Amino acid sequence: MGTIIRKGDERDFSALMGLIKELATFEKAPHEVTNTIDQMRKEQNLFGSIVAEKDGVIIGAAIYFFSYYTWVGKSLYLDDIYVKPEHRGNKVGSKLLRKVFELAKKENCKRLRGQVLDWNTNAIEFYKRRGAAISGEWLNCDYDKNGINEFLDNNR
Repeated sequence: MGTIIRKGDERDFSALMGLIKELATFEKAPHEVTNTIDQMRKEQNLFGSIVAEKDGVIIGAAIYFFSYYTWVGKSLYLDDIYVKPEHRGNKVGSKLLRKVFELAKKENCKRLRGQVLDWNTNAIEFYKRRGAAISGEWLNCDYDKNGINEFLDNNR
């Protein structure tokens, strides 16, 4: 049986969490995953997913959300795309990415954006081969939950 690419839903949250943790381990940051399946259930209106399923098992996924960039307008942000290592090389990532692009077009998005770690050469090449412009110019400015609280405490 071939790989099925479909919209993810709540029944996939456990498998998605497994993929998220695998990706975090690959990215050398497993300790940074604080999300939970329960949190995903509560916040499911804030994100979407597309899953790759083979023989009833989720083998990859793309997780996204819609955003708004002042310079261009409505956009789709591809937060994660991950395929289990044993299924790579079979176009699963390409199929997931295509569905993300189809969604962005259907939703009239003006931009599709994602991030890639500067050391992940395989991912960088994956996106470049598909026409992505990779910018080294912009840097992330992140505040975690503690950072949000500290900012508010220190900037009254």
